[in-house]
Amino acid sequence: MSLSTPAYASFRSIGAYIPQKVLSNSDLEAMVDTSDEWITKRTGIKERRIAATDEYTSDMGTEASKKAIERAGIDKEEIDLIMCATVTPDYFNMPSTACIISDKLGIRNVQAFDISAACSGFVYLLSLAKAFIESGMKKNILIIGAEKFSSIIDYTDRGTCILFGDGAGAAIISSTTDKEEAFMDIHASADGTYADFLVTPAPGSMHPVSQEVIDKGLNFVQMKGNETFKLAVKTLTKDVIEILKNNSITAEDIPHFIPHQANYRIIKAVGDALKMTEEQVVVTVEKYGNTSAASIPMAINDIYESGRLKYGELMLLDTFGGGLTWASALLPFAGKTIES
Repeated sequence: MSLSTPAYASFRSIGAYIPQKVLSNSDLEAMVDTSDEWITKRTGIKERRIAATDEYTSDMGTEASKKAIERAGIDKEEIDLIMCATVTPDYFNMPSTACIISDKLGIRNVQAFDISAACSGFVYLLSLAKAFIESGMKKNILIIGAEKFSSIIDYTDRGTCILFGDGAGAAIISSTTDKEEAFMDIHASADGTYADFLVTPAPGSMHPVSQEVIDKGLNFVQMKGNETFKLAVKTLTKDVIEILKNNSITAEDIPHFIPHQANYRIIKAVGDALKMTEEQVVVTVEKYGNTSAASIPMAINDIYESGRLKYGELMLLDTFGGGLTWASALLPFAGKTIES
């Protein structure tokens, strides 16, 4: 009796969509009591992108997906699963944004669903894609991180409005028999003890839509900034040290450390703890802000389109988000190197 060749998950392509409208720190100075100097010093953010009024999460996810499908060199008919990570779906909460994206892509009769893991969503999807492919259930999976965070931000709250932006990233995860292309490891975890650190109270079964909900602004993001910052640095550093140790890899072996783009001070603290060089650490927070589930794929797309990310190079992903959730991943880039 012969054994079948094992299937491995590989990161085949990346794509992103960046909204046209720029919301700069100077724009925010005219809206709330803040300054470019204060925002830059505290967060490292200089500007963020804002989707048009008639541009939805599914629209951004669709455009990012088109790029990822084209770059993967596959037909859309070969995709057998679509998953979208978002906390700003087109609808609260059905149909799923993944279903809307599948329709806009013209993909029919394929399993599609959303997950809600906030900023950790994209790496959570990588863990799901790995399981689906290695079990033999799926062969080509489209994963999307897409957010229209401007739809849940109170632009009179300087504690949150300076942080978040809109955008989308997508990737094709495909089955391979080449172990050199395979995902190495993924860690994903959560602790609901800290659920109130980052929360959108309404709408939901706890706070159904009402005039009182609107008057109190419960439909907007609420964040305990200082507490979240401290826990993020501690958790991200611990998680990434563990995944490197468990796989007998040193920080020097990582050409591309791609952390969640929430705050430059968090990114620097984690990078310094790992003794990473500036060349190793990918930073896009200054131009996009925090785009939640879209953050990591947008950052991967940035280094891909700039020619920095090449076939076979190892990526270390590290993320932290509301829930609280966190995740890290070690995986090689198995797509075609972009033509310079």
